[in-house]
Amino acid sequence: MRIGELSRRTGVPVPTIKYYVREGLLSAGELTSPNQASYSDAHERRLRLIRALLEVGGLSVASIRDVLGAVDDPDRSVHKVLGAATDGLVPRYANGDESPAAREKVRELIARRGWRVDSAHPAAEALTEALAALERVGHGAFAEVLDDYASAAETVARADLAHVGRHIGLDDLVEGVVVGTVIGDAMLMALRRLAQTDGSSRAYGEG
Repeated sequence: MRIGELSRRTGVPVPTIKYYVREGLLSAGELTSPNQASYSDAHERRLRLIRALLEVGGLSVASIRDVLGAVDDPDRSVHKVLGAATDGLVPRYANGDESPAAREKVRELIARRGWRVDSAHPAAEALTEALAALERVGHGAFAEVLDDYASAAETVARADLAHVGRHIGLDDLVEGVVVGTVIGDAMLMALRRLAQTDGSSRAYGEG
């Protein structure tokens, strides 16, 4: 297909497609004449993945390049590819006021749960900052529910991986993880609010 058809199929403007090619996110089409190139279904799939990483995942162009590099690396395991995709979704914090006690709580949690995760993982850093923030505002005791949260997170993670595991292609797998994680976070937050409202009504509501 010509670039115009690729644009119509994906909804991505032609100048944007050319920008992705220049940035190395999308391979160039096959030249059919000095001024014309042909694009394949593989280009369409990759372009949809780029848009998912950008629009749903909120990843930077540099992060997207890293993810796509992992997808295209034949020596990279599925675990490593998924790690590259999800690491970019975790918020980064300055950790200027980080509490050593919060970091130790995270280390203990990882050990207690038997998780095969490095304590320097971006998500572990984000959890450390969340616990440190609780301490700073005088609600450090909220960490008492950490294991309950961890159990719920394990259940959600199993559901996530079971879902994406049904996808065959690696591009589809990565897109499923990114979209599922971002949209899944929104779903989980909404479900938590619903469950809190129900629990509050049962415990403290009138009648």
